[in-house]
Amino acid sequence: MAKPKTFYVCNECGAESPQWFGKCPACGTYNSLEEQITIQSSVDVPSRGGVSSWQSTQTNGKSHAKPAKARASLTFDQITDRQIARWESGYEELDRVLGGGVVPGSMVLIGGDPGIGKSTLLLQVSNQLAQKYRILYVTGEESGQQVKLRASRLGVSKSVNLVNEQEGTVVVDTTLPIDPDSIGADLYVLPETDLEEILREIDSLKPNVAVIDSIQTVFFPALTSAPGSVAQVRECTAALMKVAKHEDVTMLIVGHVTKEGAIAGPKVLEHLVDTVLYFEGDRFASHRLLRTVKNRFGATHEIGIFEMVAEGLREVANPSELFLGNRDDPAPGTAIVVACEGTRPIVVELQALVSPTSYPSPRRAGTGVDYNRLVQILAVLEKRVGIPMSKLDSYVASAGGLNVEEPAVDLGIAIAIVASFRDRIVDPGTVLIGEVGLGGQVRSVSQMELRLKEAAKLGFKRAIVPKGTKFPDLNIEILPVSKVIDAIIAAIPHQELTTDDLEFDEDE
Repeated sequence: MAKPKTFYVCNECGAESPQWFGKCPACGTYNSLEEQITIQSSVDVPSRGGVSSWQSTQTNGKSHAKPAKARASLTFDQITDRQIARWESGYEELDRVLGGGVVPGSMVLIGGDPGIGKSTLLLQVSNQLAQKYRILYVTGEESGQQVKLRASRLGVSKSVNLVNEQEGTVVVDTTLPIDPDSIGADLYVLPETDLEEILREIDSLKPNVAVIDSIQTVFFPALTSAPGSVAQVRECTAALMKVAKHEDVTMLIVGHVTKEGAIAGPKVLEHLVDTVLYFEGDRFASHRLLRTVKNRFGATHEIGIFEMVAEGLREVANPSELFLGNRDDPAPGTAIVVACEGTRPIVVELQALVSPTSYPSPRRAGTGVDYNRLVQILAVLEKRVGIPMSKLDSYVASAGGLNVEEPAVDLGIAIAIVASFRDRIVDPGTVLIGEVGLGGQVRSVSQMELRLKEAAKLGFKRAIVPKGTKFPDLNIEILPVSKVIDAIIAAIPHQELTTDDLEFDEDE
């Protein structure tokens, strides 16, 4: 007879424990263990010791058993090549992040903070794909009327007037388009959270793409745990993945995030899917960043940039203009750098503010830059250049809130700090590219040609780069430097920067 077995699963890391603890033994999270009940079969099963241990059990420990003949394994020469035909989503930014388009039969997980625009993006993408393919939009958090109202605002379908049936009028079906010739004619909406009903609808409708919004609301009735728990999320995702691979249905899944910004549920959720995307950005800012963390069909660390407008999300054709300040009215303490996000170069303005401290220890703050690298650059400026940073408060931020944490922006951070310290203006037509070493040297960085081409395209005239790097023949003046002090003198022209300017004035 089957026996029930009780164990406890952490809803943060997915670790299993035979008994309940107030603190997870694996990840250390408090009050994260949830009770799970499974049915243990009374039939003996082979141990996990491997094939040899199972054969030893069947032959009473004798080692003369013949090994099984391989039936399904193939060599690389026996595997036929098949070219992956990608679908255009209608948004070049999303296609860039996915590696060139939507792969049929793939499973994409999209996470982000509440209200960041995940449902808006997927509804707009579903409308574009519905022009050529059949789309099923499964909503577990909203009703069909709510999805229809948002679709009308975004221009996905024609707006309709919702009337009351009790007043003698007929309620218009808001889960389907008005007529087959309207916008999004092959887009179907299913307000459902039961996994069995969702799979039954997929089998009946035979869609090319299925959108699940969101996976935390879907539940499998055979499990006793609540929707959103580790067991429910894991089993529902595994069932949807099986359908995606066997039926060649593309799955776009929305996942909630925790307080730390990670996708809620165990890490196995990210291992199951083919692609993991994060939708980032400040809800009070206009731009949104779609960043890829895992991609089996393309490069990782690619980003797509969107702007939130009244009609929904709109692609940003030239992201450098979004993160670039006004070069016609430059301010002291600003420097222009070229950061690379994947294969995309982005010109970003860095702003620095340096002032005498009124505290026993100076304050350091960085917005959009790596804090540890900022502290390291401040130490280099004090030791190698002679600026008394231990007596100064330092604040560094990137324009637009873009995170630029790669070493290639070190030189721009250093120049912006020096310019703010002496209240000088860096040449607005100059970009700075390079990594700052602990000895005060300027080190080379990757993708230099790509960065310089982006700077030349935006009209910059000079580029201060590390010495010893091969440079392409572009319409931009190259100034190679080997030390930080050389970059400081080159970045602030026509202002007679001397050693006295780098000394701290107690009267200031």
